[in-house]
Amino acid sequence: MYLSICCFFFCWAPALSLKNLNYSVPEEQGAGTVIGNIGRDARLAAGAAGGGMLPSERGVPGGGPGGGRGPKSSFRVLENSAPHLLDVDGESGLLYTKQRIDREALCRRSAKCQLSLEVFANDQEICMIKVEIQDLNDNAPSFPSDQVDMDISENAAPGTRFPLTSAHDPDAGDNGLRTYLLTRDDYGLFSLDVKSRGDGTKFPELVIQKPLDREEQSHHTLVLTALDGGDPPRSGTVQINVRLIDSNDNSPIFEAASYVVELPENAPLGTAVIDLNATDADEGTNGEVLYSFSGYAPERVRDLFSIDPQSGLIRVKGNLDYEESGLIEIDVQARDLGPNPIPAHCKVTVRLIDRNDNAPTIGFVSVRQGALSEAAPSGTVIALVRVTDRDSGKNGQLQCRVLGGGGGPGAVPFTLEENYDNFYTVVTDRPLDREAQDEYNVTIVARDGGNPPLNSTKSFSVRILDENDNPPRFSKNLYVLQVPENNIPGEYLGSVLAQDPDLGQNGTVSYSILPGHVGDVSIYTYVSVNPTNGAIYALRSFNYEQTKHFEFRVLAKDSGSPHRESNATVRVTVLDVNDNAPLIVLPALINDTAELQVPRNAGVGYPVGTVRALDSDFGESGRLTYEIVEGNEEHLFEMDPTSGEIRTLHPYWEELSPVAELVVKVSDHGKPSLSAVAKLIVRALAGPLPEAGEPQVNGEQHRRPHWDLSLPLIVTLSTVSIILLAAMITIAVKCKRENKEIRTYNCRIADGSGGGKGKKKKISKNDIMLVPSEGEDSRGPLNVMNVVSSPSLATSPMYFDYQTRLPLSSPRSEVMYLKPASNNLTVPQGHVGCHTSFTGQGTNASEAPPSRMSIIQVGDF
Repeated sequence: MYLSICCFFFCWAPALSLKNLNYSVPEEQGAGTVIGNIGRDARLAAGAAGGGMLPSERGVPGGGPGGGRGPKSSFRVLENSAPHLLDVDGESGLLYTKQRIDREALCRRSAKCQLSLEVFANDQEICMIKVEIQDLNDNAPSFPSDQVDMDISENAAPGTRFPLTSAHDPDAGDNGLRTYLLTRDDYGLFSLDVKSRGDGTKFPELVIQKPLDREEQSHHTLVLTALDGGDPPRSGTVQINVRLIDSNDNSPIFEAASYVVELPENAPLGTAVIDLNATDADEGTNGEVLYSFSGYAPERVRDLFSIDPQSGLIRVKGNLDYEESGLIEIDVQARDLGPNPIPAHCKVTVRLIDRNDNAPTIGFVSVRQGALSEAAPSGTVIALVRVTDRDSGKNGQLQCRVLGGGGGPGAVPFTLEENYDNFYTVVTDRPLDREAQDEYNVTIVARDGGNPPLNSTKSFSVRILDENDNPPRFSKNLYVLQVPENNIPGEYLGSVLAQDPDLGQNGTVSYSILPGHVGDVSIYTYVSVNPTNGAIYALRSFNYEQTKHFEFRVLAKDSGSPHRESNATVRVTVLDVNDNAPLIVLPALINDTAELQVPRNAGVGYPVGTVRALDSDFGESGRLTYEIVEGNEEHLFEMDPTSGEIRTLHPYWEELSPVAELVVKVSDHGKPSLSAVAKLIVRALAGPLPEAGEPQVNGEQHRRPHWDLSLPLIVTLSTVSIILLAAMITIAVKCKRENKEIRTYNCRIADGSGGGKGKKKKISKNDIMLVPSEGEDSRGPLNVMNVVSSPSLATSPMYFDYQTRLPLSSPRSEVMYLKPASNNLTVPQGHVGCHTSFTGQGTNASEAPPSRMSIIQVGDF
């Protein structure tokens, strides 16, 4: 049997598990009675419920409901305690009876009657099945015979007891024997006392209630009835014939009515149990006592013990087994040899003491073959173990564990789960890590509860297979980064971090950004991530007014095969910077000035006009405050700081200042604060007051109830554009006029010594061409000129630097210097180029360094 179980266990899938199923069936059921559906009740995989038909009901293989649908189910019985009574259909998984079950024949006097099976289902799960046979009240109590004859001496005193034969009821529990009743004659001479033995069985005793008189009546007929506890109860009767006889005067008397003896199990044969002693006051044969077991003592008592009829010594006759019965009661009687003896009775109770003489036995029903993946989930079964102990009670109570198990450091990641009937499964109790340990030696320890306890151990090995079982895990699910607007492209924003506990390529993490968009623009134009360390950089300058925040996802992927990955969300919040100054749009400004006309005698509180401005910033940076900063020293007007409305504050303001020039400032609340300033010219208008509700600001646009802000903005921008265009045209014309003023000039070349001893050569205006460029030094911007020589100087090219702070149109005559420079310019073909930087003005030609060449300007330059 164990060999077959092992073979099946080697085929277990990684999802192997153990199922416990409990069923009950009444006794007396006929063959073919379905007890349960294992596949359905154990909630096995699809197809395990079977077709619901017994083998005898299927016409062809696979016939029945559900045939041919889904994976085919298979059920194999590994162990069956009653194969002649129960069986399991191999395809449907139905548990059924093979013949009529008689509980009384199967379990006899056991209080609980169970059958057990072990079924291997779908090559994946072992089902441990228990079937309880329920008792029916199908048996009535019965006596060994229909009549019992008793001889009782007429001298028997009231209270004398006589054991009666006991009835037997094969049923158990409530359906078993419950009590006895005695149908007495009309004289009331006898009564019945029902007592219980140590094992719970009941037995009756006949008790004399009144003195007996044989001469008055020599025979008495009694009926003893035994009742069980069924509903309705069943009964059995026996007739007791009592004959009164003359007898000797004294009966034997035991020293005690009952005795209790403790005896170890497995006591050797012939061991003395107890030496009984009963005395009789009569002499001769009337005083000689003989000992024997009561006529109603069970056969088991007669098989285990013997009694010496002369001495009353009881000895061990058979093998005592505590596991079979720990308590044995012996009914002993003693009678003399005189005529009409009255026997005396006593009870000897033998209590067997269990000995811890059997160590636990550990058997591996099967052990998983091959390496176990470190990705195996907790609860993965790696072995099926059966542990037994032949002892009973405390000596048979087992404690099983995995050596080194638990949650402490160095503990093995396995535990032992108890199923039933001493079956245990060795399962993983936490995730495995091959990098920490690649092989385990699993040792099962079984210990009983004896004193001293007995132990057993048995071991097997488990190898761990490496897997890429850990994806990279981010330290956060959401990263929040903040960046001020107008940042520099390429600026570092922050980092994400993902860790992978695997080793090697399985633990190497790379980062990337998942595809996404901010509006209609790809996220790849906004940010980038370093694939190695997860650093995030900005790819553009952000504008809070356009983008307040955006989100994207970063993917972390290891290099395992297949790879594992995870992602986290990154939210970039653009912080508003006060980078937009307020723009005054009402009233329309020309050169930052507007004119407002107010009728004379307008009175206090008359609305002069309203200043309105726009600010593209948000929050405090976009909240505006209006105020009059100049021109209101006499407090003729007041301005609402929130709405920008200007009202008269003095009743005769036009007399004090007919024309008031107010400088209005609009400031935001950013840090630092930005502002805009406008000048408002308020004139007193000679004429009648406007109609009620008519605006007081001149201009056609102020007569509309609802101001259109776009028109002033367009007018302002157009005006600025026209002014800029006019300025550019003016500058261009001026530059052209200045070019015509350049005159001819002569230069002479000074030798390196500056003493004029070398050969001199005249350089005409046509020999030198100055090309303007731009430069800057610590004193400010420079006009840097490139000097290009003519073909006449090509035979001995010279390179110069030329600097000046004078504009090209300077009307004064100045002394300039040409300083030799390196030949590092690319010039047009046919010319020798010199990069020049003008070093300054000279007052005397003799002050020039010897290596310089002085040029005397002969005209206006």
